[in-house]
Amino acid sequence: MSWEIQKEYMNIVIVGHVDHGKSTIIGRLLADTNSLPQGKLEQVKERCRRNSKPFEYAFLLDALKDEQAQGITIDAARCFFKSAKRDYIIIDAPGHIEFLKNMVTGASRAEAALLVIDANEGVQENSKRHGYLLSMLEIKQVAVLINKIDLINYNRQKFSQLVLEYNQFLEKVGITPACFIPVSGREGDNIAVSSSRTKWYQGKTVLETLDGFDTEKLPEDKPFRMPVQAVYKFTRDGDDRRIVAGTIESGSLRVGDEVVFYPSGKKSVVKTIEAFNRPPQTRAAAGNATGFTLEEQIYIARGEVAALANQPKPKVTSRIKANLFWLGKEPMVPGKKYLLKLGAAKIGVELEEVSRVIDAVNLSQNQQKKKIDPNDVAECLFKLNREIAFDLAAELAQTSRFVIVDNYEISGGGIIQEALEAKATWAKLANIIWHSGGVTYEDRCRNLRQRGMVVLLTGLSGSGKSTIATELEKELFKRGNATYILDGDNIRHGLNADLGFSVQNREENIRRIAEMAALFKDAGLITLLSVISPSAKMRDAIRERVGNKDFLEVYVKADIETCAGRDPKGLYQKAKRGEIANFTGISAPYEEPEEPDLVIDTRKLTVRESVGILLELVIQEQERKQVI
Repeated sequence: MSWEIQKEYMNIVIVGHVDHGKSTIIGRLLADTNSLPQGKLEQVKERCRRNSKPFEYAFLLDALKDEQAQGITIDAARCFFKSAKRDYIIIDAPGHIEFLKNMVTGASRAEAALLVIDANEGVQENSKRHGYLLSMLEIKQVAVLINKIDLINYNRQKFSQLVLEYNQFLEKVGITPACFIPVSGREGDNIAVSSSRTKWYQGKTVLETLDGFDTEKLPEDKPFRMPVQAVYKFTRDGDDRRIVAGTIESGSLRVGDEVVFYPSGKKSVVKTIEAFNRPPQTRAAAGNATGFTLEEQIYIARGEVAALANQPKPKVTSRIKANLFWLGKEPMVPGKKYLLKLGAAKIGVELEEVSRVIDAVNLSQNQQKKKIDPNDVAECLFKLNREIAFDLAAELAQTSRFVIVDNYEISGGGIIQEALEAKATWAKLANIIWHSGGVTYEDRCRNLRQRGMVVLLTGLSGSGKSTIATELEKELFKRGNATYILDGDNIRHGLNADLGFSVQNREENIRRIAEMAALFKDAGLITLLSVISPSAKMRDAIRERVGNKDFLEVYVKADIETCAGRDPKGLYQKAKRGEIANFTGISAPYEEPEEPDLVIDTRKLTVRESVGILLELVIQEQERKQVI
């Protein structure tokens, strides 16, 4: 009986200025390590011969990408090349300035980096930016490849000058490279085999250097962290499991462990650990995509972070201090709405303050600058529209890295350095001069035996918001709950009858509704707020005024065609004919919620099913927060 020894894997990122030869080096590594699909090298060479085109090793990468696009499974697409020691997976980060954003997410998962510099062109601005970014992402194992050494006739003095120049820069950003290697991707010098044309170089080849790097050990010894990516509920054949799913970033989990979900603070005990096509498990550890069920069925939203009750908890706040590498087309400016993605969480964010801006090329600092220009590195403060769970970079890097989205594009990324105390909003400051009565909010909650809360139902006209709210109110009333519906259409007949449908009037409409909803909540009512609220800004305003702890955002989802088909007044048809201006979904935009507490797809669910799902969520929230 023979035992197969499982080889280890290593993720590496290869970076460098455009045309400095990254693709050629990758192609050469593929060829020289016999990692290509059988016959692929000969096929590409023959294609070049037929087209009277000189063969280049970079073409191998293009050929493999073409195969992937056609749906052909190839081993090299997963393990780009291999040595006798391990298999390597390459994260190719394109070098041109507008493609730097791909590095933010790509390089953050790398264990080591190859940094390529053209021996003929020398150190470029992007070469320095790449070095700074690798430093910020704390990639410690770095080898610098001085490529195209053949173009300078294998000149040792020129090589030494480049080493001196670039090493001085790397020292300033805290990187100590493992080595500088003179290579030629085209000729194969010092890639997988030592070159006789650089006898003056006695160091390792690229492949030997990579084999000398240490594979990053999975952080099983760190506190348990698992961002919740989804919760799957089963209903067929009596299966009532609710599986909390995600990838474990650090630590480990066992059946019987008490888990706490942040930022909500909900707790339960692990009942089972689930895995697809695997026998039941009692333990799951870092690096594994897994799922688990709980002894007590509680509602968990995507984006929460699971931790163990007996271990250090993650930081939870709505203000953070971070180091940011900005790559957007436009400067990042205070007051503008962006989206922050960390783990599975997506949250609205604003730049609150720029502490200092660092030029990633010359490392100069500017403490007076109030915006962050493209390619700047900045130390700054961010204000989020609600609390988020995370760890600090110095404590647990896996759950400290984030990206910023601007206009649907990843435009920056960074690491969180410090958790800050949330500032009082104007709504909170108003409480300082609020004339309170003799009965407190807690008194009302105890008297009503329920917690005041606001359930915002947002969605297109005709999606089913009002129908669901009406039926939900009936069910809550049957249970003895004090509840009331604030319907956007009804409010426009009275309180907001003076408002039209311009952007400014819509915002004022929402402001008034938010104030009313907050008052109803303070009275202890379960307030069902049915309003289109087409923008994230409007919904965030309601959340801020009501308070995140007593607020649920429910996206009632249906497409335009479905909504138009339910429209007895023919409003959609009128809007399409131009008879109604600023009609949401036709002549005015609707921004789908990025991270609602619940999505109800009324194209697939009946009214009864929709109400049942929402009722379950409201009851769970009431049971968790109830004041008796």
